[in-house]
Amino acid sequence: MKKKKTFDMLNGSIWNKLILFALPLAASSILQQLFNAADVAVVGSFAGSGALAAVGANGPIINLLVNSFVGLSIGANVVIASFIGQNDEKRTSLAAHTSILMSVIIGIVLLFVGFFFARPILELMSTPDDIINLAEVYLKIYFIGVPFVMLYNFAAAVLRSKGDTQRPLIALFIGGVINVILNLFFVVLHMSVEGVAIGTVVSNIFSSMMLLYWLMHETDALRIDLKQLKINDRILKRIAKIGVPAGLQGMVFSISNVCIQSSLNALGSDAIAASSAALNYEYFAYYILSSFAQAAVTFIGQNYSAKKYDRCKKITLQSFLLGGATTMVACMIFVIFDHFFISFFTSDVSVASLAYTRLKIILPFQFLNMSIEVFSSVMRGVGYSSVPAGICVAGICGVRLAYLYTIYPSIASYDHLLIIYPISWFVTVLALALVYFIHVRPKVYHHQAAN
Repeated sequence: MKKKKTFDMLNGSIWNKLILFALPLAASSILQQLFNAADVAVVGSFAGSGALAAVGANGPIINLLVNSFVGLSIGANVVIASFIGQNDEKRTSLAAHTSILMSVIIGIVLLFVGFFFARPILELMSTPDDIINLAEVYLKIYFIGVPFVMLYNFAAAVLRSKGDTQRPLIALFIGGVINVILNLFFVVLHMSVEGVAIGTVVSNIFSSMMLLYWLMHETDALRIDLKQLKINDRILKRIAKIGVPAGLQGMVFSISNVCIQSSLNALGSDAIAASSAALNYEYFAYYILSSFAQAAVTFIGQNYSAKKYDRCKKITLQSFLLGGATTMVACMIFVIFDHFFISFFTSDVSVASLAYTRLKIILPFQFLNMSIEVFSSVMRGVGYSSVPAGICVAGICGVRLAYLYTIYPSIASYDHLLIIYPISWFVTVLALALVYFIHVRPKVYHHQAAN
């Protein structure tokens, strides 16, 4: 049974294995977002638009503090996959133990930062006075469960390094069902944002503990022994070399989104609530495209370590084609049936109208975001993690901040705020493509093939 959870990334056809890897991963992320959306739907339907806006205002903050470190799990994935590609069981085990312990340490640090600085962060973001108290309650409770969020992400990265994307999906599904049940239970008790926050924390505990249990009962080099948990300095440096730039890239996205959220907050509660509803479908699209990027970095990590360079090129091309096709199909469905999808989150006509606008401005350009993620993952897989991070700092954060503080103030409106997303994506993907084809691909593959 355990062998069925792993497949050979080094031999045979590629496209079907990319799909088998990516789809459960996408399903895991979408499922996670669906259960997060359940939080939003519950507060929007039973506690009003103020509570909906309070939960939505926390999204960029949570993404900033959590995703900045989740990038390290990408480093763990690449490093472990490379050791598997080299058939090095000793270092595979050391890397797995290092990753799990690191996740716990990071999670505890984030817990204290998020809990004790919740109010100042919300005030810094110009969160409206009518929702800031509810937003603070949600944020503090959410961060109590962040150590388990980090544990889940790193444990999932360990399993995915050998191609196992099914069990992270199962763990998320069970945790998500628990989340929905608790949401409905707390609604009966007339609880607002605190109820959905508690439900989220409990579900994260269940999903992370399930993955840890499975890792403790593995029969290969990925088996976790709690008594053997320790940080290996050399492996930590390798993980950090790839993971820190990846985390920086995620942080850059989040910082720019925090700045955009601050401008959005100034437009009022309706704009905040509308964006909170529409964002759920943007996340769905992003998780689909990022699943193929994650597949690319894992497959290339193994094949590059095994010196199968021609296969790496094929993985890159097929990741683009498959990721682009699935992303655009999903986005078009959300845009065409926008009234149906937004109706799950709000019945307020003005809020819904703004939500439709956001979907139409952003979703048709998600293929640009897909290209950013795949280019970045391919470069990380061959050891060039700092290159895409640097480009994204300039292309995503730089372009958005420049727009927000120069052009936007003179044309401030909901529509004009949102167009910065596709503009920044276009600039960034153009820069990544130029660097990849002119510098990275010739230098890495041609040089290695010559050797």
